[in-house]
Amino acid sequence: LDFINRNYFYNGREWPYKNVKPCIIAEQFLETGDEGLIDYKFYCFNGEPRFLYISSGLEDHATASISFLNLDWTFAPFRRMDYQPFAQLPPKPANYEKMLEIARVLSAREAFLRVDMYEIGDKVYFSELTFTPCGGMMAFHPSQWDVTLGEWITLPEKTI
Repeated sequence: LDFINRNYFYNGREWPYKNVKPCIIAEQFLETGDEGLIDYKFYCFNGEPRFLYISSGLEDHATASISFLNLDWTFAPFRRMDYQPFAQLPPKPANYEKMLEIARVLSAREAFLRVDMYEIGDKVYFSELTFTPCGGMMAFHPSQWDVTLGEWITLPEKTI
């Protein structure tokens, strides 16, 4: 249980982890049958989802798949190089529009927030909110997308 004594703030200086008291939370196991669990991770800029990524098989990095998608459910023109992309685009979830609305509501007050969800059967499950995916160090390919995504963030005015 070494992780229970680790403060994850010190790894990447991600402020949401700084003052978290370590604990163990047991959640309901989400079963999906043979098709496996697909993560839907919505990247929201100033309260508006701009794209998402879908992932599957993350329990094994060597065989996992991650692809970025545009909101019209087409492959985005960028990718991560540390995972293989999906060979075929999975079907859009039945509750896709509901997921978009949930992402808008949860990210409404943030300059940037990733909102993660699952769909099992006909139900949406909330996963997590992420302020700095990969500690802010995820590289996009082609690299121009690092600049483009950064330009989508409007930071609040600094107050003294």
